[in-house]
Amino acid sequence: MRYAVIGTGAIGGYYGAKLVQSGQEVHFLLHSDYHHVMEHGLQVNSCDGSFHLDKPLVYASTADMPQCDVVLVGLKSVNNHLLPTLLPPLLKKDTLVILIQNGLGLEDDLQQQMPDLRLAAGLAFICSAKTQPGTVDHQCYGYINIGNYSCPDQHIVDQVVTHFNAAGIDAHSVEYHEARWKKAVWNMPFNGMTVALNTQTDLLLANPATRQLIYSQMLEVIHAAQACRVENIDESFADKMIYNTEHMTPYSPSMKLDYEHHRPMEIDYLYTRPLLMARQAGCPMPKLEMLEAELRFLEK
Repeated sequence: MRYAVIGTGAIGGYYGAKLVQSGQEVHFLLHSDYHHVMEHGLQVNSCDGSFHLDKPLVYASTADMPQCDVVLVGLKSVNNHLLPTLLPPLLKKDTLVILIQNGLGLEDDLQQQMPDLRLAAGLAFICSAKTQPGTVDHQCYGYINIGNYSCPDQHIVDQVVTHFNAAGIDAHSVEYHEARWKKAVWNMPFNGMTVALNTQTDLLLANPATRQLIYSQMLEVIHAAQACRVENIDESFADKMIYNTEHMTPYSPSMKLDYEHHRPMEIDYLYTRPLLMARQAGCPMPKLEMLEAELRFLEK
């Protein structure tokens, strides 16, 4: 299978490079560091073993890229308005597009714009950052859940999962709504709270007051998911997320890095959309509604 990566950042760069290392053909779209990677290659500094791609297949425009079997979208969701222009040169009749992005409602909106797309969600549980051109710093974790949204051939999704696992990435195929909501259980508390309180994940859990607030926010997401008829999620999942976060490297989530670098924050899909869905299901999330209001203030 031939892969494309749109958005070769902390997430797309890591997963794409791991696939190349395992022998897959991967074509990378780059923006600001295209010339750097063309000249110097792509470096992955990883807790699981660092490596370097000397001559990755890199492009400055999707118009120059070949059609691919699978497209991994690692763009921030604030740039999704670009996808109807970026995607068409890469698409065959049966191309699978996987949105490795944070939030809820992403696939719904893109499907409305491009009705024939075969879509899946990629939910990455990973601590990774891109702090300099052509370099991905992978600190810990790295597993990914993939949920089929509109691909009529589940075999293609399963084949992607197989390729990820062969590349040393712990990957699983899960039900779409379960995948999106489970990632929101971690994303909605930690992304916004690290911005609002100007801190990192470890300090939020070390303080009893913020630890309890994080936990109660997680329960809000879980109860909203249950109200939206999501299966295989209960309060024990909050305990699991707290445990996993305690045992990972102190971390600044993507929204914190975006805020620090004066980039737009992904508030719409990470907060506004799931909050609306929760209210429509009769299970509002008041603590996270307050956090959204604080983020809107900070963004202005």
